Amino acid sequence: MLKLFRVMVRRDLLLAYRQKSDVLQTVFFFLVVITLVPLGVGAETELLRSMAPGIVWVAALLAALLSLPRLFAHDFADGTLEQMVLSPDPLPVIVLAKAFAHWLTTGVPITVFASLAAVMFDLKAEVAAVLVFSLLIGTPVLSLLGSVGAALTLGLRSGGVLTSLLVLPLYIPVLIFGAGAAGAVAVAVSPAAYLLITGALSLFALAIAPWASAAALRIALE
Repeated sequence: MLKLFRVMVRRDLLLAYRQKSDVLQTVFFFLVVITLVPLGVGAETELLRSMAPGIVWVAALLAALLSLPRLFAHDFADGTLEQMVLSPDPLPVIVLAKAFAHWLTTGVPITVFASLAAVMFDLKAEVAAVLVFSLLIGTPVLSLLGSVGAALTLGLRSGGVLTSLLVLPLYIPVLIFGAGAAGAVAVAVSPAAYLLITGALSLFALAIAPWASAAALRIALE
């Protein structure tokens, strides 16, 4: 299974490398959102500092939603996904590998560019560090739970809209605790509880999402 996981991750990363525009689109959208918000709310430094964690997390969430359709769509269009489902290889491992590759091409770049957002919002070093760390441990939830929504809406018209409606309520807990960790540091409160819950949400998604996505894929392809 480990070999299958490595092969699938390598395959999806290679496909993402060949279609750089999809990855760049996600990062560009994230940067546009965090850039436009200050223009709309004003240049008050303290206000922007207090809003920064929430703004960055909302931008990350929306950018992840934008990239979810490509998780299974290309393989579905050329028939590769059907062969994956019919193969003797465990489908949850395949789904987990695809979600991991999605996180590497979406969650990791967003986390890296979040440090730029910290500079834009003039965050203190400790607040910026906790914000980046919360994204690092929290963005896997966006890919894992997003894979469930993408599988459920596979092949449907307006699938992207339906995926958003299904997945957004599931993203709320990680949004609250991920942004809350950086907010806690800003008011001199320990962020440990927020970070532990964020990490627990990622582990919970890791435990259930691959099997839920695999079941949804089988239903979608019947």
